[in-house]
Amino acid sequence: MWPDVLIALTKTLFFLTGILTLTAFLTWQERKQSAVMQDRLGANRADIFGFRAFGLFHIFSDALKMFFKEDYVPPGGDKTLHTAAPIISLFFALMSFAAIPFGDSVRIAGRQIELQILPLNVGILFVFAMMSLAVYGTFLAGFSSNNKYAFLGGLRASSQMISYEITMGATLIGILMIFGSMDLNEINRAQGGLLWGWLPKWGVILQPVGFLLFVTAGMAETKRIPFDLPEGESEIVGYFVEYSSMKFGAFFMGDFIETILIAALITTLFFGGWQIPYLQSGGFQLPWGSFHAMPHLLVTLLQIAAFAFKVFFFCWFLLLIRWTLPRFRYDQLMRLGWKYMLPVSILNIFVTAFVLLWFK
Repeated sequence: MWPDVLIALTKTLFFLTGILTLTAFLTWQERKQSAVMQDRLGANRADIFGFRAFGLFHIFSDALKMFFKEDYVPPGGDKTLHTAAPIISLFFALMSFAAIPFGDSVRIAGRQIELQILPLNVGILFVFAMMSLAVYGTFLAGFSSNNKYAFLGGLRASSQMISYEITMGATLIGILMIFGSMDLNEINRAQGGLLWGWLPKWGVILQPVGFLLFVTAGMAETKRIPFDLPEGESEIVGYFVEYSSMKFGAFFMGDFIETILIAALITTLFFGGWQIPYLQSGGFQLPWGSFHAMPHLLVTLLQIAAFAFKVFFFCWFLLLIRWTLPRFRYDQLMRLGWKYMLPVSILNIFVTAFVLLWFK
């Protein structure tokens, strides 16, 4: 029992450290990436003994500022719910990562260890359940603030997240039909196959329409531009408009953690997860028949690195879209989700079923 507990704690610590480190890094990357796109320097003033490190110290200065700012609860607000809302939002955002595999299994000291915090045969359902529960944090933040603008932002957030979760779920039906499993690690392993002997069997190749729909719905779930109606700063609307100190910091972190989560799901479901083309458990098996043997531990490290690289790439891509497109109007947001994306995702299910039956 105790070795299993120790292994689970080690995997949790490793994964959480990576997520929180990337979250902190993304706060800097967003500033610098937007600066490059807008032909300016970006954040570069924070320094230690005159050493600026390209503005990286802004990560620490932001954290210190949030820790030492006054924790404010608006008059008439519900203090208990006001405090619980950011905790709920952050907790369920982090819990969603538990079922996401960051590598294949590895054998250490006679034990076969799955590189996944919570191995589940219904992992995708667990992820969606946790993402759905995060809605309560955003709504309670607006409700408990005793502010009509915050309440409006909470209503926007909850209706937007619920609306686009339906499309996200529908887009994944095609992937589940093709790979025949809801276990995310089994889906990853299935993507290690080859089409026509040379093309990686990744979800984006088998489900290109599903990929486009999932990326769009995922951006709406993160509540960031162009889907940032729940926190429209120019309208003075935002479900956390009455938050300060580390409560605001929790919501601020939550946005980036959700971005990482969507990037991890895109990687896992559509880009092979930890898979590297032609890399098998014993080494590289190339399409023309040559084989290059490699130690199993090195293969595992390469797979973890591949997963991390793909997640980082899609974080960069989501930030690129965030600084490129303008905000939708709320009626446009709802029209896109209900009148266009949902019908197309349902049509995608029927087309996938027809193709599977035709080539069975």
